[in-house]
Parts: sequence; C-alpha cells; structure tokens
Amino acid sequence: MIDFRYHLVSLIAVFLAVALGIIIGTTQLNGPLTDNLQNQVSALQTDKRELEDQTQQLQAQLDDVGSFEEAVGPTLVEDALTDRSVVLVLDGTDVAPEVVEGVTALLGSAGATVTGTVRLTDAFGTADAESSLSSYLSGPGLPASWTPPETDDTGEQAASLLAQVLMVPPATAEGPGVVPDAAATSTVLAGLEQLEVLSRDTSSVSPADFAVVLTTGEAEGEDAAERQEALVQLVGALDAQGAGAVVAGDQDAAREGGLVAAVRTDPTVAVSTVDNVATAAGRISTVLALAAEGRGTTGAYGTGEDTQPVPPAAP
Repeated sequence: MIDFRYHLVSLIAVFLAVALGIIIGTTQLNGPLTDNLQNQVSALQTDKRELEDQTQQLQAQLDDVGSFEEAVGPTLVEDALTDRSVVLVLDGTDVAPEVVEGVTALLGSAGATVTGTVRLTDAFGTADAESSLSSYLSGPGLPASWTPPETDDTGEQAASLLAQVLMVPPATAEGPGVVPDAAATSTVLAGLEQLEVLSRDTSSVSPADFAVVLTTGEAEGEDAAERQEALVQLVGALDAQGAGAVVAGDQDAAREGGLVAAVRTDPTVAVSTVDNVATAAGRISTVLALAAEGRGTTGAYGTGEDTQPVPPAAP
C-alpha cells in the first residue's frame, strides 16, 4: 500500500518539474520577446519623430499663411468703410491686445475712424450689479435725450441707454441721423464706470456709425446666463440704433456658452458674427462684415459650422 509520504513526494516532484519547465521556457523566450518589444519601441519613436516633423512643417505653413494675410489685409479692406466711424466694445478682460490693435489698424486701412474703446467688466449684467444699475437708470442724472424702452427689464434699459449714447442713427428719408451729444455720452459712461460695469480703454469715447463687439471664451460663473443675456441685449441695441454691428470672437466664443454662439442662436438678433478674430483672416472678415452690415447684409463668418469663410464682396 502506497503511504501518504509517497503521494507528498510525488506532488512535490510534479511542482518542481512544472517550475523548472517555466524557468527553461522563459529563458528560451526571453530573448525573442525582448527583441520584439525593443523593435516596437523603436518604431514608435520613429513615428513620433515623423509626427513632430509634420507638425513643425504644418505650423510653418500656417505661419506663412498668417503672414500673407497680415500683408494683404490692408489692401483687401481698402476703402471699405471710407468716412465711417466705429466704436469698439470689449467683452471682459481677456480679449487679447493684439486682436484689438489688429482690428483697429484694419479699420483705419478701410478708411474708418475708431471713436474709442469701451470695456465691459465681469460685473456687467450680473445680479450683483442689478440693484445699483436699476437705481441709476431711475435717477436724475440721465440725459434728457434718452428715450427709455417700454420695459422694466434692467438689462434692456441699460442696453438701450448705452446704444443711444454710443451710436449715430443712420440717415433716413427725413435727413441724417441726430448725433448724440458728446456731453451725454461722457456723462453716461462716467456714471456706469462708477458702478464698475464698464471702463474706458481710451482717453475719449464718442458716438459712431458702427460697433464692433470683441469677445473671447465662454461665460463662466453663477451669473453666466444672466450676463450672456445682457450682452446679447446690448448687441441687439447697438445694431438697431446705429448702422450695424459685428460680434467677433475666437473659436471658444462660438461654442455653447460663448457670446458668438449666443448671438447666432438668438432669433431676435440679426447681427453678423466672426468666430476666428484671433487670426489675421478673422480680423479681415470682421472689417468686411461691418461693411456688409452697412449694405444690409448679415452673416456668420469664420471656420465654424454653417459659416461662410469670408463676407461677400461689395457689388
């Protein structure tokens, strides 16, 4: 009869044999496996270097295109806005200085005069500013020429007030539009500046025929929706009061939560938009879109979905 010790020794022998086989097999396969992995790593490193080279080449091509657009921009917009005036309205503090400078320079090349730059603060349109703004709008310091809209909405009232002191109404069959009084414009801007809902980036701001609203990114924070609504109201008021307006921003501004997207999806506002103003091509489109607004043509321009690459040329 086979006793327990025999079974134990047999089992130990089996396990030792299996362990020995694994060791021998691993030793035999270790070389090929290691070589294979090294080959894969080398191939991936080669692919990475090739992709880096392609990226550098594409970036160089983009830089060349941007340089070309910068060079031809003044010629493309030449005389598009001869003897017209434009006020710049900046949405927040994140609009890049080079964008403002680029748009300003092209407007000059188009024959337009930039009458000043107003910057809306992050408090504009928020609940925190509504109480003080409402008190200001119902106070005694407003221009006698202001015609308030028939609404109790503070945002609409503020938009109407700003539009009436910043925009020159277009000429009609009855005659030229009445230019807002310079003192009224200065008084209103000073009052709103004290409420910290806007600031003046230039030493003086005077009424203009057109408005360009420059924006970037998406709205954030608890009051994002309210502020966005107030901005859209202001854009609509500027457009309705003057000869036209254009909202120009970057690709983020064209996404949900951005002002460009909000204007494009609002059926009550018919204002031209540009979603690539961070590029030379976008700044050219902004100026040409403003000229098209003066001809009664509104569109969505840039690189986003359902947009035209550039505004239509003047007939």
